Amino acid sequence: MALRQLRFNDDEILRKKCREVEKVDDRIRELLEDMMDTLHATENGAALAASQIGILKRLVVVDMGGPEGPMKLVNPRIVASEGTQECIEGCLSFPGRFGRTVRPAKVTVEALDEWGKPLTLTGEGDLAKCFCHEIDHLDGKVFIDIVTEYLD
Repeated sequence: MALRQLRFNDDEILRKKCREVEKVDDRIRELLEDMMDTLHATENGAALAASQIGILKRLVVVDMGGPEGPMKLVNPRIVASEGTQECIEGCLSFPGRFGRTVRPAKVTVEALDEWGKPLTLTGEGDLAKCFCHEIDHLDGKVFIDIVTEYLD
């Protein structure tokens, strides 16, 4: 597929809310594949939201290299959360910036897969942090908004 250009720092698109995907079709599947290719071409990336490549659609790809494998999520939303955890976060759109944040320790996410089938996923620890981080992107929020202490 194709690698997409990442958006960085003060790019205004990172602050815009993404629109729901109304129909999961070949164009959406191609975009998700491009997003996964772009993620895999980065160093140290675990996930990518469509807004980070300039597309205002509610799409996220996640690949943390764990047993859950790569995930392609359409219209993801957090439907439940539990507990809190202190996290260290960075972001592909803010290279070299890291900070401490507080996120839920466990989240449940509902989404559609790349074929339009409903999914319910539960993430704990780093996966919960990742889901929260990426879904925030879809709402025009970035991690630097909630940093309690910068580490760079």
